[in-house]
Amino acid sequence: MFDLSEVARELVAKGKGILAADESNSSADQKRLALYGIATGPEMRREFRDLFLEAPEIERYLSGIILFSETLDQKDDEDGLYFPESLKKRGIIPGIKVDEGLEPFPESPEETITKGLIGLTERVLEFKSKHNPGFTKWRAVIKIDGDRLPTTKALVENAKRLAIYAFEVQKAGMVPIVEPEVLLDGNHSRLRAREVITKMMHALVAAMEDQAVDMSAVIIKSSMALSGSESGHKDTPDEVAEDTLGALMEAVPASIPGIVFLSGGQSPDEAVANLAAITKAAHAKHAPWPLTFSYARAFQEEALIAWAGKQENFPVARQAFLKRLKEAVAALQA
Repeated sequence: MFDLSEVARELVAKGKGILAADESNSSADQKRLALYGIATGPEMRREFRDLFLEAPEIERYLSGIILFSETLDQKDDEDGLYFPESLKKRGIIPGIKVDEGLEPFPESPEETITKGLIGLTERVLEFKSKHNPGFTKWRAVIKIDGDRLPTTKALVENAKRLAIYAFEVQKAGMVPIVEPEVLLDGNHSRLRAREVITKMMHALVAAMEDQAVDMSAVIIKSSMALSGSESGHKDTPDEVAEDTLGALMEAVPASIPGIVFLSGGQSPDEAVANLAAITKAAHAKHAPWPLTFSYARAFQEEALIAWAGKQENFPVARQAFLKRLKEAVAALQA
């Protein structure tokens, strides 16, 4: 029998992390390519993905890579292989984002819920049969605004959708990553972020238990507890570690095989320094689960600047990417 728990453990294997390369087409065009003065469109998106997915030796640092649906049917430059097959050849587990983005929550229009439950069963089975990814991802977004937001109803609804998704994905034979992202945007304090992460994780765990999700075969992708980007406060790595671990150790059961962190708008240096502090504190506090990274922007910025949309710049751009990968893996040894 196929052991999903084993796949989950492979994804959080010691000394490796997960690359989030699941930008939608519009996000890849506008928030990655156009932002750095690079042309947009299907072929440039393929080159953008090739830049990172085919970088040499990434298998030393990555256990898995989350892909967007378009990427599944695109091929690499070097061997002409579909990207998922190329990753598997190097021992990297390909994953797929299966949610369909955000929409306003009717009961609180300033907040969002994630679309994609309609047709989810058929969609994940098609992905499984055509491309055989080992895992999937679904992202919810939680906004903080003082004591007003998030509302309990929005937290519960997003937790319920994450749990339904996780059950359906496990039924289809893949490991779900559940990502309740607490946004960095806002002027909230780090302690408020800790409070919201704790509350969201309690709701998520309860919802997964209600849906009979196998807790030994699901990975949680979490934000770090950070002061809001408009607060004017700069958290130290030790402060981030204290409050991030405090939230997770209060709410996440030991049966979860691992927790991965998103960079969520942090600079590359901040994302690595905070990960190192969290890892060090987790060892000291005997946290019950492995911790690692699942970054996107924190690995991409410098590489995109170096690439500038020109093939001849691939080697130097990939070196910038690999440098950040090595730093993140080193942070796991802290």
